[in-house]
Amino acid sequence: MTISCRNLAGPADGGEKEGSAPCLVSRRSFLLWSGITTAVIMVGVPGRPGAQTPAVVSTYPRKLIGKLSSLELDEPVDFEYPDEGDYAESILVKLGTPAGGGIGPGRDVVAFNYTCTHQGGPLQGTYQAGDKALGPCPLHLTTYDLTRHGIFISGQAYESLPQVLLELDGDDIYAVGMFGLIYGRFDNLRS
Repeated sequence: MTISCRNLAGPADGGEKEGSAPCLVSRRSFLLWSGITTAVIMVGVPGRPGAQTPAVVSTYPRKLIGKLSSLELDEPVDFEYPDEGDYAESILVKLGTPAGGGIGPGRDVVAFNYTCTHQGGPLQGTYQAGDKALGPCPLHLTTYDLTRHGIFISGQAYESLPQVLLELDGDDIYAVGMFGLIYGRFDNLRS
């Protein structure tokens, strides 16, 4: 049975009206093909360029940034990581109290990027030894807790400060990665 193109409801007995042209597609075929088309559009066509991009694995450089024996309590050391240039400035500090992501015997040596996550304000020179905090940012007064993975304490930011992942090899301190995205970048590693 085909459905009349002029009268989709058709007569009560299910037949066609006299003189009407039959449709080329039945209701069942229409629903089937519209469902298949929707699925293809939503999921994507296999083999289509850009439909399924394989995951890209990036490797951070391993960089010597200091010696554990030369660090003094609450005396920050500046370095650049993961590269040199815009927004790569970072702080290495021995806090004297255990911290998230800390290394060393007291788990108190941490490193963070110096760029505020709110609008990229510079945090160099804002380390507060008494509070173990970085800030306030000169733009909007955001302050970060260095003992708790750089979570913001107050201000306008809503993301934690990017933490530099550290590795201890004897007395040598190496930067080996980043936890969080550096402000102003789409990727912490530049190709």
